[in-house]
This record gives sequence, C-alpha cells and structure tokens, in this order.
Amino acid sequence: MPNIGPLELVVILIIALLVLGPKRLPDAGRSIGKGIREFKNALTMSSDDDEDDDDEERERERRRAANA
Repeated sequence: MPNIGPLELVVILIIALLVLGPKRLPDAGRSIGKGIREFKNALTMSSDDDEDDDDEERERERRRAANA
C-alpha cells in the first residue's frame, strides 16, 4: 500500500473543500472522527461498561469547555 505524503493530503483536502464547501467541511470532519472513535472503541471494548460511560462523559465535558 503506498504511503500518503503531504502533497496528497493537500489535494484530498482541496477536493473535500470543493465538494462539501466551507460550511459543511467541519461537520463532515467531526462525523468522520466520531465514526472512527466509535469503531476503535468497538474493537477495544472493555468488559466494564461503566468505564465507557465515564469516558464518554469526560469527552462531552471537554467538548463543552472547548466550545465555551
């Protein structure tokens, strides 16, 4: 599998900006990040669900603090 260099990343970001537009691009990035995070959590799911709930709550609080 070929490596993706900085030039390729720039081209991908420009295409995404043209397709989605500047208003929808941040929402698309958040959605992709959330999907990747959920996929990773599903792969490494722990046996204790309480820890997952605590992690999600901390993540929500961190987002609220960052947006404030």
